[in-house]
Formats: sequence, structure tokens, C-alpha cells
Amino acid sequence: MSFLPTDEQRAFARSLDAMLGSADTPAAVRAWAAGDPGPGRTLWRRLAEAGVFALAVPEEYEGVGPLPVELAHAFVELGRHAVPGPVVETVAAAVLLGELARLGDPGPAKRLLPGLAAGERTATLAIAGTGAVRHVVPYALDADRADTVLVVRGEELWRAPGHGPVRISADPARRLARPAPGGGLLASGPAVAAAARNARRWAMLATAAQSLGVGLALLDRTVVYARQRTQFGTPVGAFQAVKHRLADTLLGLEFARPLLFGAAVGLADGHAPDGDLAAAKVTTGEAGYAAARTALQIHGAVGYTEELALSLWLRKARPLRDAWGDPATCRAAVLGASS
Repeated sequence: MSFLPTDEQRAFARSLDAMLGSADTPAAVRAWAAGDPGPGRTLWRRLAEAGVFALAVPEEYEGVGPLPVELAHAFVELGRHAVPGPVVETVAAAVLLGELARLGDPGPAKRLLPGLAAGERTATLAIAGTGAVRHVVPYALDADRADTVLVVRGEELWRAPGHGPVRISADPARRLARPAPGGGLLASGPAVAAAARNARRWAMLATAAQSLGVGLALLDRTVVYARQRTQFGTPVGAFQAVKHRLADTLLGLEFARPLLFGAAVGLADGHAPDGDLAAAKVTTGEAGYAAARTALQIHGAVGYTEELALSLWLRKARPLRDAWGDPATCRAAVLGASS
């Protein structure tokens, strides 16, 4: 099994990097956090034109997928450029609808998937817990801005009619709200629960890829700053303590990379154990968060300022680490898979 990207995958990642690099993504993130989704919507359409959302949509519904490896490459770039909006949730919703169609209920997929693949509609998804919390619906990301809010409760898939009060997470560009109860019932039965499990796995993969991209962006910016900032007439990057901190951050990110793409390859082959996805999620999340701590320590208090674009990535690392499987949950899944 090879985790090395193909020439086509490398070219796809480079094209996304170039497109996002020329799109002034930091301005779109700031506008999204300030209540203006216009620039983010424009960016969303460009991502759709590049085929990002179609990667999670089956061909019969105007997609090109499901292609988890290519999606992982794409979401590394989305994390590297701090793209705002429910990108992971739209992918998870697309996977849920596609899987539901494969299991025998194509109605919701026919109505919603073509629009998601083309970027004409955005979606967010909330999946209720299991066991004692099976009736508790978690917060949905950007429920106030998504065109479609989907909720899974046990074996039922609902389209929510709205949302509750909006809360801001540690990242101002991540707006959270509980979907309103009621709405339209789209599907019911065991297939819904099975499709939701698969959607959660894809959400874990996409979030892990975002975390890796965020960590890589933070490290790149910190290395540049360490070369520019001087102390006692010497760039701080020349000090051994700083070198070791940067090297440890790089090792953490590079150790996480094969776990991410190993899980993606397994998902593509149809035999990715939950433990592999959990290992990728916790490792990339911790590596991205460690990169944020390193970046803040080396930049000092200036890293917190709104004027410095670094803050856009700093604020994403912790929420992404905890989204779609916090470290404790992921470690428990890894231990359970190995026992």
C-alpha cells in the first residue's frame, strides 16, 4: 500500500493552493466572522468549480466520487488557507445522502446532491449521540448561513426548519447553533443510521486534513518570522531552543501525514477501521494544536492581534482538534480497536 500522491493528486493540490493564494482568503475569513458571508460564498463557488465538493458526490448525482484520498489532499489546502464555512459538514452531508441512496433510498440524494456538488447550495449536518445522549442534537456549524440544515436522530433524517441562538467558538469564523426541532422528515430506517456512521467517518477524515493544513501554515509563517525577528542582533531562529521547538513541530506534523493518508487510502479501498480514522484525527489535531502553541510562543503577544493574519490560523487549531471527535474520544476508539 502506497501513501505517496500521484502526479494528478499533486497537480490538484497545487492548483487549489494557487487558486486560494490568489483569492485573499484572510479577507473572506474576517468578513465571515464579522457577519458578511459574501466573500466566503464567492470562495465557495470557486472551490465547487475546482471540483472539491464533487469529490464526495457519486457520479450519478453529478459528482466524481467518492474519492477520499483526493478529498484529503483538497482539505489540507483548505486548512492551509483557513477557508471559512461548513466545508466539512457539506462533505459529510453529501456522503450521508449518497450512502442513503446506495442503501436503497435515492429520494433525498436526487433533490439535494447536484446542488451541493455544483456549489449552488451549502449544507451543515448535526448527528445526535448514542446511548444516554441519543436524543441530544449537537451544535451545527454555520447553521445560520447554510442553505440546508440536516439532522440525524437515531434512524431518522430531518431537514431542520431553522436554528436556535448562535454561539461563537474560539474561532470567530466558526458559528455554532442547535438546529430547531421539527421540520421535514427526509428518510427513516436502519439505512439512515448506517449512512450517518459513514458520514461521520468522512467528517473525521476531512477535519483531520484541515488540522494538518492549519498546522503546516502556522509552521511556515513561524519559520519566516523566526528568520526576521532579531534578539541581541541575531535572528531568533538561530537560537537552539527555537530550532528545537520548530523541529519538534515539524516532526509532529510529518508523523501525522502518513496516518491521515493511510486512513484515506483505507477508506477508498473500503476497509478503513474506525481505529485508523480515529488515530489520524487525534494525531493531526494534536499536531496542529502544537503548531499553534509554537507559533504563539515564538511570535509572542503580537500573535494574538487582529492585525496579524496569524491569528486566523491560531484560532482554528483548537476547535478543529475537538470537532468530529475530540482527543479523548479518538484515543478511546484507537484503544478499543487494538484490544
